[in-house]
Amino acid sequence: MAHLITRRAALALSGAAVVAGQAAAQGSSPRASSIPTQAATAPNLPIERGATLRMLRPVRFVQPDEEVFRANCARFTQQTGVEVRVDFVGWEDITQQTAVTANTGAGPDLIIGFNEAPHIYSDKLVELTDVAAYIGQKYGGWKAMAQRYGKRAGSEAWLGLPFGASGGPLVWRKSTVNAAGFERPPEDHAGFLRLCQALKAAGKPAGFALGNAVGDGNGFAQWLVWSFGGFLVDENNEVAINSRETIASLEYLKELYATFIPGTVAWGDISNNRAYSAGECHLTANGVSLYFSLKNDPAMRAIADDTEHSLLPKGLAATSPMAGLTLNAMVFKHSRFPNASKALLAFLLETPQYDPWLQANLGYWSQPLNAYSNSAVWDSDPKVSVFKGVMDTTFYAGYKGPISQASAAANADYVMVQMCASVASGQATPQQAAAEAERRARRFFRARR
Repeated sequence: MAHLITRRAALALSGAAVVAGQAAAQGSSPRASSIPTQAATAPNLPIERGATLRMLRPVRFVQPDEEVFRANCARFTQQTGVEVRVDFVGWEDITQQTAVTANTGAGPDLIIGFNEAPHIYSDKLVELTDVAAYIGQKYGGWKAMAQRYGKRAGSEAWLGLPFGASGGPLVWRKSTVNAAGFERPPEDHAGFLRLCQALKAAGKPAGFALGNAVGDGNGFAQWLVWSFGGFLVDENNEVAINSRETIASLEYLKELYATFIPGTVAWGDISNNRAYSAGECHLTANGVSLYFSLKNDPAMRAIADDTEHSLLPKGLAATSPMAGLTLNAMVFKHSRFPNASKALLAFLLETPQYDPWLQANLGYWSQPLNAYSNSAVWDSDPKVSVFKGVMDTTFYAGYKGPISQASAAANADYVMVQMCASVASGQATPQQAAAEAERRARRFFRARR
């Protein structure tokens, strides 16, 4: 999914959501949701005398995200007397600032980071099992990917509290796909290839990022390998990327890449947004940002009306093999106010705060708790409903091994993306590319296990 959007797209999204955001910020949900709850006993968290909190989190996706989030923190202050300062930082900076905070033992009390961050700095963090147990019991349990990113591998101890995830399903022009002879994109490899070949023949090609793109590049490469049954490491964290399944996926990629719009080996996270909006590409993968930027731009409304979403093809997998970019909250041991920190996170995940925030984000973030599948946001536009189950997936960055510093490093180093790009560009055979990916991955998993 493209997490970086143009200023024009951001303005369109902000305008679309501002009414919902203002309503939510004033304490009322823009649409009525019926969120089921179960009896649960809140943990005993006596707030420390004189507590004040500083939180760091990624910059807003749309303006109402920040407005509602700040309003929720202000409500916590009203109810507890604990002042909360929230700093929003760039997506490309949050990982670095998390590392600095963990390594220096100073800075924010809490950080909402991405994906596996709590697992990298587990020895620096306050365990959150009591809050996770309470919130999970009250709101119907945590979804599969939330459990994967929240719990320490092989245990029931929670290191992080996932707040949501952004998915990147297929985005496609209905009229073009139908004209090519398909009702919707097929779920099998052969059928999907035939569709892409037909789109190229019609001069309305597909395009998927093969550049070092945090969301789109990793998302496409992971889907490709996983859909053939391949994976970077096995359950024991042994590097397993150089397999017959991976090589089969790369052989398939050679045929698929031939149907793409030129230049995708250099695409970043914003490239497919631009190509799709310009009518140069008629099938790609992206977060909800692309659709809403089109929907709320009068000049692009016709494309939005013709746009549909669907999950990436299952291929040989039982379900569509997609992982989402996950917001993951953590509390640092250096905080003088761990109880206040945990109380704030629990407060933000309760219905009066969480559901208005979820709705204000227009489906960009998908909930980590089962009860919030009933949020009215998922009925607000039928074209958004596909994002509802992002966190139901059993796939994740580093699949199939336990989440670790090694898996985070391999993902950040674009091992799988560059393997795919080398084959697509003709610089390596599938066998050579898989062997090189194996060599690169071993450096991380040997050193950082």
